[in-house]
Amino acid sequence: MQNIQSYIKEHKDRFINELIELLKIPSVSADSAYKNDVLTTAQAVKVRLEQAGCDTVEICPTQGHPIVYGEKIIDKNLPTILVYGHYDVQPPDPINLWDSPPFEPVIKKTDIHPEGAIFARGACDDKGQMYMHVKAMEFMTATNQLPCNVKFMIEGEEEIGSANLATFVKANHDKLKNDVILISDTGMIANNVPSITTGLRGLSYVEVEVTGPNRDLHSGLYGGAVANPINVMAKMIASLHDENNHITVPGFYDKVEELSAIERAEMAKAPFSLDAYKKALNIDAVYGEADYTTNERNSIRPTLDVNGIWGGYTGEGAKTVIASKAYAKISMRLVPHQDWEEITELFKTHFESIAPKGVTVKVSPHHGGQGYVTPIDSIGYQAASNAYQDTFGTKPIPQRSGGSIPIVSLFEQELKSKTILMGFGLDSDAIHSPNEHFGVFNYLKGIETIPLFYKYFTELSK
Repeated sequence: MQNIQSYIKEHKDRFINELIELLKIPSVSADSAYKNDVLTTAQAVKVRLEQAGCDTVEICPTQGHPIVYGEKIIDKNLPTILVYGHYDVQPPDPINLWDSPPFEPVIKKTDIHPEGAIFARGACDDKGQMYMHVKAMEFMTATNQLPCNVKFMIEGEEEIGSANLATFVKANHDKLKNDVILISDTGMIANNVPSITTGLRGLSYVEVEVTGPNRDLHSGLYGGAVANPINVMAKMIASLHDENNHITVPGFYDKVEELSAIERAEMAKAPFSLDAYKKALNIDAVYGEADYTTNERNSIRPTLDVNGIWGGYTGEGAKTVIASKAYAKISMRLVPHQDWEEITELFKTHFESIAPKGVTVKVSPHHGGQGYVTPIDSIGYQAASNAYQDTFGTKPIPQRSGGSIPIVSLFEQELKSKTILMGFGLDSDAIHSPNEHFGVFNYLKGIETIPLFYKYFTELSK
């Protein structure tokens, strides 16, 4: 496309400052204390879409946080690209581990980002990556180079499972009708090794509660005589993996797809340094399911992890009690063909069955979603591949991701269209963690690459 690099160079400071202003708003969807901030962010996204050239933009209410919808239809005979993103962010906790306040964005240079990276909650996941599409839209409309129709659906509940998105999608098939869905909520291998995500893991998220006595008890008077829910829960959770770190829930692996040796060999071609991986995480050894590599463990294999565990007294000093209750939050990352609702039920049945006498167990499902694999022989994938090759100077590598975007399978089911995952983040960007950041190079490279996807997709659709 003409003048794209010069346009970005001319507007670079404004592009960065606009993103910084968006990142200052603490749009934490999981915490009701931030409800007004979430609404403020939705309004800000609406304004930016209007300024970028959308003819119609609306804030669509849901039972939870609203969805921002925008569109520009230039010719109904041309293809339509639906852009999905989210404006909500993860909670910033633990605050004390941030080097700078999570909602006071700063730009700092790092070894990986010598041009600087924006440090803030939501910088990469997903405000920065979502906003690349808004600025790409601005470029195409400002220079009269938009080659096809475009629709935007930016939601505010992705970090809490997109609780109301399914209802919205099912009720708006005509509004959301498209030829391909474009998402930037994933990453790539490295700034000099672009990649396109072709697979996502599904997710089952549950909370478990183990109850013993009807109140907290004195550990001296009752210790050793009644079941301690925290001790019991620790043993129950430990039993969920065997000595090979294989998940012990009966039926858990029944539908897991075993990739062929050829496919695993292709995956292994992606550049990866185990020493660098361990150094970046400050660990002396990796850990996981036997007979699989690190990259296979975190992409093509299912997992079960405790995300939080608590109970009893956790304040300063000592309090000698046997807690009445213990709690844990557990996530299971699933691979294609594993149904998240079936897995949730298998986990519930198993966890309840291994509880010893003296305690009761409650398993409460939170949310989940299916895994997804996108074909690499589609015109959508080819358009993305061509776009990356133009801007990075090298052909991108297809790569499966360990993350989950549960709504992708919903989109295919309801809207009958494929999704292309053009992510520009890096594994080192600390999404969901303290000191989340997004490279300035990556942000601007996304703005440069996305319009080329529009160009190639329109050409290949003829």
